[in-house]
Amino acid sequence: MAAIEEERAAESSVSQTLAWSRATVDPALRAAVDTLSGSTRRVIGYHFGWCDQHGHPIATPAGKAVRPALALLAATATGGTAAVATPAAAAVELVHNFSLLHDDVMDGDTNRRHRPTAWSVFGLGPAILAGDALLTLALDVLAASGNPTAQEGVRMVSAAVQDLVAGQSSDMAFEERRDVGVEECVSMARRKTAALLGCSCALGASFAGASPERVEHLRAFGDHLGLAFQFADDLLGIWGDSQTTGKPVHSDLRNRKKSLPVVAALASDTDAGRELAAFYTDERPLDEADVVRAAQLVDNAGGRAWAQSQADELLAQALQHLQAAEPAPEPAAELTALAHLAVRRDH
Repeated sequence: MAAIEEERAAESSVSQTLAWSRATVDPALRAAVDTLSGSTRRVIGYHFGWCDQHGHPIATPAGKAVRPALALLAATATGGTAAVATPAAAAVELVHNFSLLHDDVMDGDTNRRHRPTAWSVFGLGPAILAGDALLTLALDVLAASGNPTAQEGVRMVSAAVQDLVAGQSSDMAFEERRDVGVEECVSMARRKTAALLGCSCALGASFAGASPERVEHLRAFGDHLGLAFQFADDLLGIWGDSQTTGKPVHSDLRNRKKSLPVVAALASDTDAGRELAAFYTDERPLDEADVVRAAQLVDNAGGRAWAQSQADELLAQALQHLQAAEPAPEPAAELTALAHLAVRRDH
């Protein structure tokens, strides 16, 4: 009972942190988006949940604001203020949503945050252009911030975007390949997911005037956390509760996605791995019995246990880097709680 109460308290604390992050960064996001032309502004406002498809103001969930929270907390952890780091927090959230708009187009997804995706409402072209606009806005927000490290910040974000694009490119290429290796799958996840989380932490610390050593430790914290998060997310994609994930159980297997546990199972040189490979090379649609069996095979081949152990190890390494950055106690506790909740979700 005590453990359950502690877990609930931690979740409540993280929820408060994320709500604070959203409230802090939203005015800067809105101010940036307001500089755009009417049609693009409407697409972006719809995507963020600020308005309906006709431009009428509404209030719907706009995402968890994890990346802005990392930037803001990294700044306060190294002696800065949230106000100083707000342009950094806004920039990483703009980049993240640029990637979401483009991902939805590339994946053909028709729902995000329990609403039709922007491209499915406004069309492919407007959604792609809206994503492009968010990316340029991110760089503009940093350049206009007046922070002494703004120029270096622009380079940090540009490098993270290059990693993100390379990771997405690899992920798409994996869909057409049968021989995806474990190391290249991990490398893809590190670029696609971890790079921007690492950038968020480094950028916040840099805007706070932290030393290069502290900036790099916080970048490593975000990098390791981001990769751990991807391992946890891939586990949820197979065994997660649909109420938690917003997707049907076994959805990644039904789509024959080469996620980290699956790739590890396929490379295991076990009978279960070979049987799983037959599911992935068979072009017929998989029914419910097939995906239940596939999930069992991933587990039997060791993919589930390996992915969980990797997530746990990466979380431990992330927290070591956080402590090495010598953070202030309160933001350090908030970063630690955020990291634990992001990685140790119900799966």
